[in-house]
Amino acid sequence: MSKIYDLIILGAGPAGLSAGLYAGRSRLDTLIIEKGQDGGQIAITHEIENYPGGVHGDSGPSLIKRMSEQVAQFGAERLTATITNVELEGNTKKITTDKGEFLAKTIIVATGANPRPIGCKGEAEFVGKGVSYCATCDANFFEDFDVYVVGGGDSAVEEAMYITKFARKVTIIHRRDELRAAKSIQEKAFKNPKMAFMWDTVVEEIKGDDIIGSMIVKNVKTGELTEITAPEDEIFGVFGFVGFLPKTDLFVGKLEMEDGYILGCEDMHTNVPGVFVAGDCRQKSLKQVITAAADGAIAATQAEKYIEHMEG
Repeated sequence: MSKIYDLIILGAGPAGLSAGLYAGRSRLDTLIIEKGQDGGQIAITHEIENYPGGVHGDSGPSLIKRMSEQVAQFGAERLTATITNVELEGNTKKITTDKGEFLAKTIIVATGANPRPIGCKGEAEFVGKGVSYCATCDANFFEDFDVYVVGGGDSAVEEAMYITKFARKVTIIHRRDELRAAKSIQEKAFKNPKMAFMWDTVVEEIKGDDIIGSMIVKNVKTGELTEITAPEDEIFGVFGFVGFLPKTDLFVGKLEMEDGYILGCEDMHTNVPGVFVAGDCRQKSLKQVITAAADGAIAATQAEKYIEHMEG
């Protein structure tokens, strides 16, 4: 008979790690499955200013490192594996991975989200050849070159300011005539001498040979097309920060969703008993580290209560 865990947590971002911390403290026999590095999106965030109690100058990796160490203290098992199927009905759930099958009484889905593509012609061909979705990963490749950042929310503006540490000039391309980022973030951006703004504009096409050579943009109000070309013997970068796509394909038809996000109540219950959801894959109004951590804590606490009720 295969071992049956009290809880299996799918994902080791802030939500999954917080769930693991609370589950471990509650002495639940817990397994955390993550296919990549801990942290999810926060692992590629260069600076975190809005996490309460965070250390000044904290980065995503440094915060996640402390979270992972805390989880380890309370004994949750860890597995690096890719999940290929989930069976969520009944009292025993089954998670199938490339490392085998695992059973549990409860599941917390904390699979997070991936960056949303810009959505222009040629984009996919130039990923890693001038197109990026991670400033901390790739900004240094564009030292003293021009960079264009697509988006207008908090992430877009914060990452654009980070890129100014490397690039000669950073231009934000935004489809509206004003940013959606928090006012405090906007104020910093407008004061930055290396920042520029291209309003009411979308990227239509990215062109080039082995690397980006030019980009066609369109003014959404006039319809005018403009081609931006890299200076001779130079390259330029295009960074996309236009939101995220939840990593929930495995749960289609198995859990209730809206726009690809899993629906969960304020106690993180999904429509399937014993299955909970936490973090950026959950439909909610604010997707931040603090809300992901809160989701994970609530989900683990509710999983414990569910097990007590099931076995009581």
